[in-house]
Amino acid sequence: MTQPRKGQAPEKVDRTEFHLRFMRSFADPAFHQAQDALAQVEQIAWENYTASHKAPFTEKAGPAYADPNYDLSSEWRDASERLKKAEAWQKNPLSPSRVLLICGAARNDGSCPGEMSKTFRMMQMARTVLEEARMEVDILDLSLLISDYGRQIHPCKGCASTAMPLCHWPCSCYPNHGLNQVNDWMNEIYEKWTAAHAVIILTPVYWYQTPSVLKLMIDRLVCADGGNPDPTTTSGKNAEKAKALELADWPYPKHLAGRAYGLVVHGDVAGIEGVRRSLSDWLDWMGLIAAGQKAKLDRFIGYYESYAESHEVLDRDEAMREEVRNVARAVAESVVQLRRGQLSQPDAALASPRPK
Repeated sequence: MTQPRKGQAPEKVDRTEFHLRFMRSFADPAFHQAQDALAQVEQIAWENYTASHKAPFTEKAGPAYADPNYDLSSEWRDASERLKKAEAWQKNPLSPSRVLLICGAARNDGSCPGEMSKTFRMMQMARTVLEEARMEVDILDLSLLISDYGRQIHPCKGCASTAMPLCHWPCSCYPNHGLNQVNDWMNEIYEKWTAAHAVIILTPVYWYQTPSVLKLMIDRLVCADGGNPDPTTTSGKNAEKAKALELADWPYPKHLAGRAYGLVVHGDVAGIEGVRRSLSDWLDWMGLIAAGQKAKLDRFIGYYESYAESHEVLDRDEAMREEVRNVARAVAESVVQLRRGQLSQPDAALASPRPK
């Protein structure tokens, strides 16, 4: 079996460096009155760090898992159970149709930018159309990462590149209490995706790419495409066991396949087509279904005009606003057809010779 390659990771930081990093969160003079208490908390945090205390709350996995005696993270189990309930709700033919709207802009008026994003406004246009079509609408505004206290989407650690079964569904890399990698938003986001019958992503272009808040989410959704729903099969993060499991004909389950999608990509100078293509390619790869050509929109708003007047330009561009509404209309219709079994998928029964 292929052996894991080693030699990149540095040693843990020493006590002095740990102190400097820990105290940066409490640099405000208002914390000076709690110096003794902070010193006590720091010592506990140091001990947890040196002991690699990732999951402080565990319980035996039980008979539903490959290794019933494995000490499974209670936090992970709770997230997994919520996803199972969301999946059952989504598959129930009597459940109301739900569309997840994702605002991929980092800007909002609750932080440094001082103004809402055009993306948020277009998301509200789509919301109105969907609600008029009697769809339930779920909102995911990724700009909250810049303005909510403690809210995080931690970066993907790339477990799938070692072996796909090492990447758990949902992600088990976080929280990691020993490294203070907490307040991760993704378990809630996984639940939103799982419960949805369709997803519409609305995003601006930042430097020819998606905004970082959107890319963080995209990377962490890798576990939805081939991820392992049973961490006991790899004894948590045992790379050797994961490699053996993948080489034993891993099926690469697509946990979000069959949902419909739409896209709204906007920019002001360049990059809209590339971002739209990369997003649609990614969603296609995961097994989602495009809601038609009019559901994949890329447009400039104020081509080479000032940033300062971009909202006014959108106000004047009725065609753009109507195209956004058409994306929502196309997605709403695709959900109706999808749930009736009427949405054409000519290749649905074909088995891929390259399941990865």
